[in-house]
Amino acid sequence: MWSWDITYLRGPVTGSFLYLYLVVDVFSRRIMGSEVHEEESSAHAAALIRRCWQEAGCPEGLVLHADNGGPMKGATLLATLQWLGVTPSFSRPRVSDDNPFSEALFRTLKYRPSFPQRPFTSVEDARAWVTRFMAWYNTEHRHCAIRFVTPDDRHFGREHALLARRREVYQRAEARHPERWSRDTRNWTPMGPVRLGPSPNLTPAVQEMKRIG
Repeated sequence: MWSWDITYLRGPVTGSFLYLYLVVDVFSRRIMGSEVHEEESSAHAAALIRRCWQEAGCPEGLVLHADNGGPMKGATLLATLQWLGVTPSFSRPRVSDDNPFSEALFRTLKYRPSFPQRPFTSVEDARAWVTRFMAWYNTEHRHCAIRFVTPDDRHFGREHALLARRREVYQRAEARHPERWSRDTRNWTPMGPVRLGPSPNLTPAVQEMKRIG
């Protein structure tokens, strides 16, 4: 399952905005693709999804989740999804947090220390910054919701070996200095399946912690 959404970026003219389109893989949190445009458009979204789908190897059985915005339900995008064999999924009506993975990603993006305090000077300027953010997020950012591996590590199956090595390091440390641990060492078992919505067994506070990128 992928999730996608659009967020605003301040543009070069006072009061104007650029529009950032981002697609994220729900299981791995990997950003699959992005675009920055001067307007919201179902056609722009369709082109982005088609490119991401092709670059991912034309996956079968893909579900694409979004909120209920106009571009998300535009005829061009829906026709493209049908042609690609991708199943559209939408947030429930009047539920503001039904697309948490995209929302958490946008929060991470806009709270990065490198996020510009001033408006972007052009579409090209915004695209260049987003490209750098994507590279950092996918290859360097150790995501707290996936045991502090990078999205690329989880997406490409490297998390098992990485977490096994971490488990060994912690076990050796505990064996040498057991007095440092009053409980079990940190859980380095790979995360299992991911729910689109929060688990009903988690408190709101824990749900929020697990959502933050």
